[in-house]
Order: sequence, then C-alpha cells, then structure tokens
Amino acid sequence: MGNRIKSGTVFGSFRDPSGFVFYRDGRLYRQVNKYYRDNYDLLLNSGLYEKLAGERLLIAHTEIDDDGSLSEDAYKIIAPETIAFVSYPYEWCFGQLKDAALATLRIQKLALDFGMSLKDCSAYNIQFKNCRPILIDTLSFERYREGLPWVAYGQFCRHFLGPLALMSHNDIRLSQMLRIHIDGLPLDLVSRLLPRRTWLGFSLLAHIHLHAKSQKRFADRNTQIDGRGRVSRRALLGIIDSLKKAIGGLKWEPAKTEWADYYSETNYRPDSLGHKKGIVAEYMETVNPRNVWDLGANTGLFSRVPAKKGIETISFDYDPACVEINYRECLKNREENILPLLLDLSNPSPNAGWANRERMSLANRGPADLLMALALIHHLAISNNLPFFRIAEFFKENCRALIIEFVPKSDSQVQRLLAGRDDIFARYTGEDFEAEFRKKFTIVRSDRIPDSERILYLMTARED
Repeated sequence: MGNRIKSGTVFGSFRDPSGFVFYRDGRLYRQVNKYYRDNYDLLLNSGLYEKLAGERLLIAHTEIDDDGSLSEDAYKIIAPETIAFVSYPYEWCFGQLKDAALATLRIQKLALDFGMSLKDCSAYNIQFKNCRPILIDTLSFERYREGLPWVAYGQFCRHFLGPLALMSHNDIRLSQMLRIHIDGLPLDLVSRLLPRRTWLGFSLLAHIHLHAKSQKRFADRNTQIDGRGRVSRRALLGIIDSLKKAIGGLKWEPAKTEWADYYSETNYRPDSLGHKKGIVAEYMETVNPRNVWDLGANTGLFSRVPAKKGIETISFDYDPACVEINYRECLKNREENILPLLLDLSNPSPNAGWANRERMSLANRGPADLLMALALIHHLAISNNLPFFRIAEFFKENCRALIIEFVPKSDSQVQRLLAGRDDIFARYTGEDFEAEFRKKFTIVRSDRIPDSERILYLMTARED
C-alpha cells in the first residue's frame, strides 16, 4: 500500500540492538546485526522459523546477498513478505486484539518446543495479513534458558491482557488508552480501573492485580510474578496456559447501536441499495485501484465490492460494534482482502512515540489508490461542522481517486442529524459541494441513486 516512506530507517525499530527495519527504493528490509547472530541462526536451524512460517504465525522472509552496502554491524539483510497496511492495536476491535494475544501465546509455546522464547511481546509486533494475526518481528526470539523468568511476561500483560480486561469488564472504548501508552497499559492503572469482582477470579487476580502489586514492591528487581526464585520450564508452560485461559475467558458482544443497524433502518429500498452497489462496482472498473480505503464503512457492506475483486481493502469505521461485526464476518466467510479497523475521522491516528516518529499517522500510511466515502459527507459536514473545502482537502491528501456520496439536506438521515439543533448549514447544498470538490478533484462521473435524492460521484485528484 502507498506508504509515504520510500527510503531510510523505520524509526520505530531503532530501540532493538538486534537489528532494524529500513526502506530502500520503496521496499522493506530488515538488518540482522552481529549481536543477534547466534539467536538468528538458532531460529532458522532449529526448525522454529519453518514451523511458524508454515502456520502463518511469523512473516516469511528471504535473505539478500551482500551487495557491498552492509554496515559494519550487519550479519544478514532479509526481505520480509509485505504487509498491505500497517495497523496499530488502538485501531483494532476487541476480536482482533484477542486473536493477536492468542497468536502471541501460541508462538511462545511453539518457541519453547524448539529451545527458544519470545524476548518481547509488543502488540506492535503483530500485524494482520489476510485478516489473520502474524508476527512481523523476526528478531523477537532468543535462546531459552532453563530457570530464567519469561522476560516478556509483563509486556504481554500490558499490551494484551490489561487492555482486553478493561474492554471486557469496563468499556470497549478504553482500548483508546493504547494511543497514549504505546508500551502497554500500566498494570497498576488497569488494576484500579477494573471492577472489584475481577479480584474473585484467579486469572485476573494473578496476572493483573497481584502482578501490579508485585511490580510496585519489586520495582528495582528482575521479577516474574512474586519477585523470587527461578521459573522452571513446566512453570512457564503453566503461566502460558493460564494466560491463554484468561484471554479466552474475556468476552465482548457488540450491542445494538445506531450505526451497527444502519442498513436495516436506512431509507434505502433493497433495489436502490443493489443499484448503488452496481454503480460502485462500475466505478471500480474505471479506476482499477490496487488498494481501497473505505471511510465510514459501517459493517463493510460496500467494502466487499472491491474485496471480492481481489483488491486490498481497509474498512474503517469509528463504531467498535460495526468493526467487530465486520471482523467476525471476515473470519466467518474467510475473506482475506478486507481489514476492518477503528478510525475516528475527526481525530485520526497521529504520528506517535519518540520524536513523533515511531508510529505513523493515518496520512503517512497512505495515500490510497481509491478512497470511498459513502453516506459520510453529512456526518463530517453537519455532525462535525467541517466545511466542504476542508473535507475535500483531507481527501485529496489521502487518495488518488474518490468515490463519494452526497446526501442532501432533505434526506431523512440528515434530518436526524439536524433534529434538536439550529440549522446553521446554509452552505450545505449540492452546488456548494461540487464547487468546493472541483477545486481538488476532477468529477469523472455522477449518478443519482434510484428512489432517493442521493448522488454518487467518481472523482480523480487534481495535480498540484
């Protein structure tokens, strides 16, 4: 997908002495440093890499011959398989974070079978490929040493168990705390926020509440749970199984929301909805995009138009229930070309981390070949008071072509947004919409949706 980084080191990988990720001519590579040589050789020679790659739990890679450009610290240069779109944990729904957690535990258990162990369990090391979680950090493994604690245990609890517990027992929106705490949620904070009833179950008592107390008590020591003694392999396997049980026991069901039931309550007639899908499909044929961002995708009904054509589609929505339903539908139907993600367009994911360069903003992960904004313009312009020229400007920065639906003020959905408030939107007209968007786009085609006053537009971005 259209990552704006074409060359140079990926800043988020600078912390690891084992190696780093970099771009060259738009292609992603990873340098394996001499520091990591023994562990890298063990990963490949033990059979662990082959096992994990075969189960699609670890990103596959090829080794690149030395062209004389290797640095003094380099041992190998590898080229991993590409990931269509880099996403972050705070953009995942509950089911995605849970599946990522279970995949991480599966990887750790398999690693022990081959004499290795995960040395870190950052959720950022997991991405979604073909809608399945996969580890992308080849350098996350180290030789297992009998008796030593699992060094990544605390990180796993901060990145996975703590957030999932809060989402399950408190409020699904607490996943957004991961935007602030990029090394996972502090366990003392998680412990204070969780309801008292969670002290009654062993899993959360041990791995969150007592773990938090242990961290505070033994803050200056290398600890596992209680800060004392050695941890046998059998005990470590017990910890992994306990974490798996804890994660498996956490549930969240998407309740009925205004937008999760949008298509069952909208004023579209079934034939109008089908006609709209047909127009979108025709526009796709005209543009022939390699990738699509569907903004305000709801449960992904129209995301499936490009996805069924084999086009990589990112299906964004701000409602966690919609994203959860969309993700479950992808799993149920084994749909590999859709990635449902959480996104609040009024506050999109920013650059974050050290020097604001470790995690990329939404814009820096684009632009998309094609952006879809169906039944969205009225939410941006009326609910968020955004003028048309600002919306057009944002879309222009993030796509090369645009499919957008204009919903007039007479539409019942717009009237719902205006109910109980003053209509201060005199410029919300079809004429003003076209005038402002023509400044950034060329209108290629427009079609009225039958039995409605809504109009679909196909536009291409103007050259600056």
